Amino acid sequence: MRTRWLCASALIVALSASCGGEERKKQDKGPAPQPSSTPPASNPLGMMGSLLSARSDEPGPYDEPRESKDFSESSPHFAVIELVGTVVEMQSISLLGGFGGVELRAITDKFSTLAKDDSVIGLILRVGELSISMATAEELREALIGFKKTGSGRTITCHTESASNLTYYVMTACDSIALAPNGSILISGVAAMPLHLKGLLDRFHVRADFLHVGAFKGAAEPLTLDAPSQQMRATLAAILDRSHQTLVAGIAQGRALDPEQVKGLIDTAVFQGEQAREAKLVDAVAIYGATRDGAVGDNGWRLEKIVDRGPPNMNKIMELLGLMPKPRPSQPHVALVYAVGNVVDGKGDGILGARQQIASRPLASALRVLAADEAVKAVVLRINSGGGSALSSEIIWHAVKELAAAKPVVVSMGSVAASGGYYIASAATKIYALDNTLTGSIGVVGGKLSFGETLSSIGIKAYPIGRGKNAHLFNPLAPWSADERKVVQDLMQSIYDVFVSRVVTGRNMDTEAVQKVAQGRVWTGADARSHGLVDEIGGLDAALAEAHKLGQVDAGSELEVYPPDPTLMDLLGSFGVSAPLGLHKTFGATGTVVAEVGRVLGPEGSAAIEQILAQLSQLKKNPIQAALYFPVIFH
Repeated sequence: MRTRWLCASALIVALSASCGGEERKKQDKGPAPQPSSTPPASNPLGMMGSLLSARSDEPGPYDEPRESKDFSESSPHFAVIELVGTVVEMQSISLLGGFGGVELRAITDKFSTLAKDDSVIGLILRVGELSISMATAEELREALIGFKKTGSGRTITCHTESASNLTYYVMTACDSIALAPNGSILISGVAAMPLHLKGLLDRFHVRADFLHVGAFKGAAEPLTLDAPSQQMRATLAAILDRSHQTLVAGIAQGRALDPEQVKGLIDTAVFQGEQAREAKLVDAVAIYGATRDGAVGDNGWRLEKIVDRGPPNMNKIMELLGLMPKPRPSQPHVALVYAVGNVVDGKGDGILGARQQIASRPLASALRVLAADEAVKAVVLRINSGGGSALSSEIIWHAVKELAAAKPVVVSMGSVAASGGYYIASAATKIYALDNTLTGSIGVVGGKLSFGETLSSIGIKAYPIGRGKNAHLFNPLAPWSADERKVVQDLMQSIYDVFVSRVVTGRNMDTEAVQKVAQGRVWTGADARSHGLVDEIGGLDAALAEAHKLGQVDAGSELEVYPPDPTLMDLLGSFGVSAPLGLHKTFGATGTVVAEVGRVLGPEGSAAIEQILAQLSQLKKNPIQAALYFPVIFH
């Protein structure tokens, strides 16, 4: 019983965020939240060690060679790339924790760099299981196809020991696929598993009291209902229909199969070894070495690092220590600004937080700096967010609008740009999304968590006393009264009306047209385009190409990226901030719940629960949210 009381007490602290409410969402990670994978190995010295050990990756005496014996950089050769693990929008960085995942942009940049090297005649991809969303898989696949188009006769050979659904979908861009003996291809189709936390809250006597504006604004469903509503089931059905269509089309095109035949293969699901070859899902069953040597022939090969920071020098060390500012481009160029994570009020968690959350003050400031810089001819705003604070979404919207008045602003939507994420996008000059981007969710949700029964269950009673009819409007001990609910509902309706008006202005649509696609409804990128919410279907590369065109900037010019790499001063300043150091996963009931879910449902389940708990921590500070609470595991 004592353990249960302690867990309940820890849950109160974790969910109410009474110690500052600065927990924030983890990256990426998926369609709605990006899924995580098994934790990557961290350099014991964190960022400092990772940067200063740039040349310490030479193979040991028993490691596989990094290049063929006859390799010559100037001679025709194949580039070998190992593709495995979590693909993230931006890496989370801490002084002690190292880097997490591989950034999508780093992978696509590597493909682009190799494509410009005339001596690279093909790629060999050694593919492990990828932890990615459907939208991210689309971008990776398109990047591979783009590589092949850059040179006559260039080929891509893939080898895998096993691959499932989205990993295999990416591999269908390869000219040939080899599977390890006794390996398997699993194409079981797409699935969604929404997670509801009402039972967890009930267990600790916590009551979630939420209101919403929009018939489809089921943002609080995981907290207030035991099962998905009819509207949420309709939303998930539309998302799965689009994902299934994308999966089928990609396999059919890549493997030269009839779509109906592909659907039959998906219904069969598992193909091992020769079964996969007979089904034409792979071209050969062979070990990696034989596959590589057969593809290379008489040419050489070299293993390429996706990220190569190069050897440390004095300038790099000075920049890392914060003793020398990293120079910004002075010639005409395009700036790429990342807006990733929950939308939060104020300063957030500084430069490190900018990699994992969208804080209104630093982001609005950065956008205004770029607006005033004449060397910046256009800006790409890369959004991967389910929203958050309605107040901060409005503040950022104004900053984007001011920027768009000065120069072209092209939004690139990642896995999700919904609710507050779409709010800030709507002011842009042009919006790009992937077919499977989750977007829209034009609606408002407001709520609070009531802990009165929790305190009572552990022997604590509180007696609120006040003056004024609504003195206890946001008292965390009791649900709203009827009068209080009306006050909050009226406030939310006002904020919703402003949200709609921003979309009307930004998208040049009439109010009636926006209302038809609003009401909190979540759309896929393909459907959003047909409704006028986005302009084009395409990934980050397409958005950057459009920005260079609109800004009349040479495509080969230097790209400015915000947020910049943090300095050691930034890292030292992160002490005491929970999220960058991952402390919220280690202590308290939050960490216990996340760990338990992870043991049952894997890292994707942990990420989904951690995501919604981090969002709930913001309610204490701002109970009115333009947010999509979407703890859904997609496979």
